[in-house]
Amino acid sequence: MASVELGEDYPEIRESVRRICADFPNEYWRKMDETEAYPKEFVDALTKAGYLGALIPEEYGGAGLPLRAAGVVLEECHGAGCYAAAAHAQMYTMGSVLRHGSPEQKQKYLPGIASGKLRLQAFGVTEPTTGTDTTKLKTRAVRDGDHYVITGQKVWTSRALHSDLMLLLARTTPLDQVKKKTEGLSVFLVDIRECLGKGLEIRPLKAMINHHATEVFMDGMRVPAANLVGGEGKGFRCILDGMNAERILVSHESIGDARWFIRSASKYATERVVFDRPIGQNQGIQFPIARAYASMQGAEMMLRKAAALFQAGLPCGEDANVAKLLASEASWEAAEACMQTHGGFGYAREYHVERRWREARISRIAPISTNLILAYIAEHVLDMPRSY
Repeated sequence: MASVELGEDYPEIRESVRRICADFPNEYWRKMDETEAYPKEFVDALTKAGYLGALIPEEYGGAGLPLRAAGVVLEECHGAGCYAAAAHAQMYTMGSVLRHGSPEQKQKYLPGIASGKLRLQAFGVTEPTTGTDTTKLKTRAVRDGDHYVITGQKVWTSRALHSDLMLLLARTTPLDQVKKKTEGLSVFLVDIRECLGKGLEIRPLKAMINHHATEVFMDGMRVPAANLVGGEGKGFRCILDGMNAERILVSHESIGDARWFIRSASKYATERVVFDRPIGQNQGIQFPIARAYASMQGAEMMLRKAAALFQAGLPCGEDANVAKLLASEASWEAAEACMQTHGGFGYAREYHVERRWREARISRIAPISTNLILAYIAEHVLDMPRSY
């Protein structure tokens, strides 16, 4: 039976992550943002400590920790002001690889991923013309002997230029030839090193935040059939495990962000004196921060439930989506309160609020938008008519 712990769980992991993050202060992240650089030193530090291999079983060199423990790592990173999104894909892709990968695939790739010799940081799902309408994606994979030939395009594939491997979703059976639109999709582990320049092109996609987004173009890219994950045509079920893990993990980041914003706003409100009194003495300042704290606490409990269900192998689609919705909203509520509390200084880069405010906004859009979650709840939880 799944259970939910109360209080601060995994205290040793939390303290260890906090020590790592202390070496990467706000100035480090401001420099990364201003130069659009990849935080290699930070990613290497997390890798060396074993945290990017947290979900990989010990037999493959990983820590074999539950999803909640991996989420705690991300939460503490963001709570300390760091940006773990630069490395989190290596965790949530394990939702697909560990549950659906073959023993041969796990033996071939997991030890290298756990040690840091290999980076699995790219998750190729979204396409420019279909967006979140995943079942209508146009990327095609056609069997040719012991390979698949893949042609198509992906967008918002973060960190593909800083990754050795990419988990890729493609259609192996055309949409008009399947009974259910979720059929005929397949997942592949693509070795970017072998394919780059041979039917694979990756271009950076500049954005509002330093998320290292890319566009991926595939034109006759050949991938060994041995790299098919979970069986041909069964990719949608496979990718859902990755998506549920992703939603739970990024929700931990949102909780960490909320903690940072609430702590920063409370501190500034206590220290900033206007009209001969701390601005935090005014309820107009207090209440938005206090309400953000309450929202964060509620979201965190829902998140613990979702992680417990996932770990127990129980259905968790509803819980993962609700946790993602509540955590992203709590994070943004805290971000707004922090920005408003700082006033004009919230725009000043030296306070780091504007950068973190920009970073927090993405959680209401990606990896799934708030509106799509609401549509999911309406249809699949409340049995209302499908809206899309």
